[in-house]
Amino acid sequence: TATRAQSGLLEPAGSAGVAVLATGGVASSPGPGRPGPLQDETLGVASVPSQWRAVQGIREETKSCQTVSIATANASAQARNHVDAQVQTEAPVPVSVQPLSQYDVPRLAAFLRRVEAMVIRELNKNWQSHAFDGFEVNWTEQQQMVSCLYTLGYPPAQAQGLHVTGISWNSTGSVVACAYGRLDHGDWSTLKSFVCAWNVDRRGLSPRQPSAVVEVPSAVLCLAFHPTQPSHVAGGLYSGEVLVWDLSRPEDPLLWRTGLTDDTHTDPVSQVVWLPEPGHSHRFQVLSVATDGKVLLWRGVGAGQLQLTEGFALVMQQLPRSTKLKKHPRGETEVGATAVAFSSFDPRLFILGTEGGFPLKCSLAAGEAALTRMPSSVPLRAPAQLTFSPHGGPIYAVSCSPFHRNLFLSAGTDGHVHLYSMLQAPPLISLQLSLKYLFAVRWSPVRPLVFAAASGEGDVQLFDLQKSSQKPTVLIKQTQDESPVYCLEFNSQQTQLLAAGDAQGTVKVWQLSTEFTEQGPREAEDLDRLAAEVAT
Repeated sequence: TATRAQSGLLEPAGSAGVAVLATGGVASSPGPGRPGPLQDETLGVASVPSQWRAVQGIREETKSCQTVSIATANASAQARNHVDAQVQTEAPVPVSVQPLSQYDVPRLAAFLRRVEAMVIRELNKNWQSHAFDGFEVNWTEQQQMVSCLYTLGYPPAQAQGLHVTGISWNSTGSVVACAYGRLDHGDWSTLKSFVCAWNVDRRGLSPRQPSAVVEVPSAVLCLAFHPTQPSHVAGGLYSGEVLVWDLSRPEDPLLWRTGLTDDTHTDPVSQVVWLPEPGHSHRFQVLSVATDGKVLLWRGVGAGQLQLTEGFALVMQQLPRSTKLKKHPRGETEVGATAVAFSSFDPRLFILGTEGGFPLKCSLAAGEAALTRMPSSVPLRAPAQLTFSPHGGPIYAVSCSPFHRNLFLSAGTDGHVHLYSMLQAPPLISLQLSLKYLFAVRWSPVRPLVFAAASGEGDVQLFDLQKSSQKPTVLIKQTQDESPVYCLEFNSQQTQLLAAGDAQGTVKVWQLSTEFTEQGPREAEDLDRLAAEVAT
């Protein structure tokens, strides 16, 4: 390598510098620490200084030169790792699959043709079987005992000595409402009373603090929630008025009222029922019955008014004659209505309970004019079609079967429950459940042969006619002091719930055991058989 001073090239420190100058070579310029000009001569191998010129100073090192070329080679190394992911101790056995071509298709087809008629016959037999009629899969937890879930009450009403006179579940099955009034003798027309409601599905339910309270200027004797509007409830008053409230409007709950006019009942209202308007299944009217002998249909109109649309009157002389009925004394014309129940199969057909103790089969389609002088803005008609054999006293409750078009129950002051067929006057069964009054009776909405009754001895009796037609399956003690139970209602949405109201001003919500909520095998057939025996 020829080092030329004038090129300004710097050699790094520690490198070997070799100058080979031939004759006529170039002399390097003198510089700091360098010898003077060299003479022309041939040099062999010699050690020459290697210099590094830098700002910090100059380092000088002497290195030896080597003329033999250095052999170089590239080498690479690779590490290899091997990991076993799984271990198998036995050799896999190959699965032999028979080719489709090896099946005997003709023989299989012949077998299927041979058994086809037999299989279809058995399937048709199963399809026509009634072995599982009424059976529904129930995923809810089995409840072995009847237990009290809630004891509800409104202290201001209880402090006044008011009774729970009516009870109703709303259309969702989550809200129970009760009417406060008095059923015993006395002038309660000016007594302030209440309608109260509790949401039993709400967390933090306070049994003595209703979610809605409506103050009413007269005793409320009956109550009925709207079939589709969960917050609308109708009530009948001791004064003869019918009112409808919206419980979702606590500041101004009153929607409609009949007012005190010539159309209004002149006696306390016994019961109110919601009915769909003819031709308008989404619009409803309120039907009311009272001991003045009138059955009235009301429609809500503007300005908060309930307007009379149809009316019926019960006149003794127009009742169908029954051999069991005594001769009617002169001067007694109007027949007081104490209870009403509509058929689940014919929306025009209904049963009335009366003060005379005899049930009446009636129809909204009746066209005969009522022979009465009672004032009315609409013509009053005579609805009765059949008179049934009477109880030993006034009837307090009637209930039509939701599972059979001809069967209904009645309960009265004689302590008896009668099971009737609409096809004949005498009852099929007469059961004495109490030595005192029976104030309420209701069919179960899910069990065709189960009903409940409320007695004047403070108990609720649950009957299962599939088990016994003589004694109750379960007797629930509602009041410890044997004060009367005035009303009860099954919950058609949450079918394990039954609510009952009593003379202590208390509403108790009972959870029924599973035997009262699951339909038994052939229960519907047993009910049909019972009805057929009545009709013969």
